[in-house]
Amino acid sequence: MATFGNLTDRLATAFKNLRGKGKLSPADVDGTVREIRRALLDADVNLEVVKEFTGRVRERALSDEVNKALNPAQQVVQIVNDELVTILGGQQRRLQFAKTAPTVIMLAGLQGAGKTTLAGKLAKWLAADNHTPMLVAADLQRPNAVTQLQIVGEQAGVHVFAPEPGNGKGNPVKVAKDSIKYAKDKQYDVVIVDTAGRLGVDAELMRQAADIRKAVDPDEVLFVLDAMVGQDAVTTAKAFQDGVDFTGVVLSKLDGDARGGAALSVASVTGRPIIFASTGEGLDDFEPFYPDRMASRILDLGDILSLIEQAQKNFDEEEARATAEKFATSTFTLEDFLSQMQQLKNMGSIKSMLGMLPGARGMREQLENFDEGEITRTEAIIYSMTLAERRNPKLLNGSRRLRIARGSGMTVTDVNSLVNRFEQASKMMKTVAKGGVPQVPGMGPIPGAGFGGKKRAVQPKKGSKSGNPAKRAAENAALSSGAAAKPAASGSGFGLGGPGKSGPSEEELATLQKFLGR
Repeated sequence: MATFGNLTDRLATAFKNLRGKGKLSPADVDGTVREIRRALLDADVNLEVVKEFTGRVRERALSDEVNKALNPAQQVVQIVNDELVTILGGQQRRLQFAKTAPTVIMLAGLQGAGKTTLAGKLAKWLAADNHTPMLVAADLQRPNAVTQLQIVGEQAGVHVFAPEPGNGKGNPVKVAKDSIKYAKDKQYDVVIVDTAGRLGVDAELMRQAADIRKAVDPDEVLFVLDAMVGQDAVTTAKAFQDGVDFTGVVLSKLDGDARGGAALSVASVTGRPIIFASTGEGLDDFEPFYPDRMASRILDLGDILSLIEQAQKNFDEEEARATAEKFATSTFTLEDFLSQMQQLKNMGSIKSMLGMLPGARGMREQLENFDEGEITRTEAIIYSMTLAERRNPKLLNGSRRLRIARGSGMTVTDVNSLVNRFEQASKMMKTVAKGGVPQVPGMGPIPGAGFGGKKRAVQPKKGSKSGNPAKRAAENAALSSGAAAKPAASGSGFGLGGPGKSGPSEEELATLQKFLGR
């Protein structure tokens, strides 16, 4: 995750000095804790949070749980991971739904934090979970805020309650109150109220937010926090907590290049859990917040569980089984290839998915250079083909490839490259489907894997190879009669084995092993 990239690097450097040590001295622990403190302060984490965090890490690192561990360095990493989970909130906290519909969720925060877009993300996420959410346009101050929410609602496929035009006109408290009655009449089970923000905390903002909360009595008040803002974000969160109060935090813009100190501070400073995280600009770039998984990402330990959940949510099990059968029977086509790519695309940013793998820090340069648009260009090429061409790539002769290149806005080289990649992928997946090991292009089969079948033993040609015609005739006659040809008396190439011997003696083998140093 880009927000914590620098912190991940700094922590990795701090742990590097512990590797290979069988026992950690107080000086080793103090040096590591000092580096962790610097890394957290550089990430703009709240000073009090840093003091408490490093104090607990030092105390535990000097305890018996580390001194008696088989690998002290790994134990210290585990301690840091545990303490990160603690400052991020400990256990995951889910949304609290009302016993009687509708559940009312109020969004609060400063202008520019991303409340309106996040309202759409939350609504789409709830709709995918079999809820019927409705958005309420109660931000009537910011220019075109109502229009923006209507556009976001249309993209998310949810209804928007917007009786007032906004742009300074209308009463936001009345709009919020009327929305509850409207939701009950139309049987919407979740109401998401998008409120106005300000560039800074002021009395008017707090008064209006408090009035809306009093009018609708929300089940959840979510404070939307811009993760790209430093210590000011924590100060703002405390001001909202004192003036309006909130039940949970939503982190927005976690895909940015900021230090991320606010995200690591807000749960400890306010005592309120982080419930959701927004990780991109798309409406699908939204996920529940798991403190343990976020801690693993920060320490570059990966987040395989989130990756699996995304795959399960976006990949159809029946279709995957049918695709596997096509691989095994060599009936996989470019049409199937396109379908698989689109499912992968639906999982979200490929960069973010690769970033969930353990050790992704070592691939950071490759991840940054990864072109997400490659999938779109591939789609354009396949869409430019006829149905027959997609199902039988062997039809793609030179003139057809030229037509496809022109139709997709690409070059013939691009089309050729796609076809070659498809053929290689098909061969590899066919091998995997049959239980073999794929041959990686440019590397050959993996040694010892038995790919491509066993090599046939080379049968020696029967018959004598002697250049003497008389001797050759005699040896061939002996072979035909079933007698084994005797080896020459000259011995073997290493001088082992004398005349009449079929191989080296035990004494000769011992001498050879001693010579080889075994």
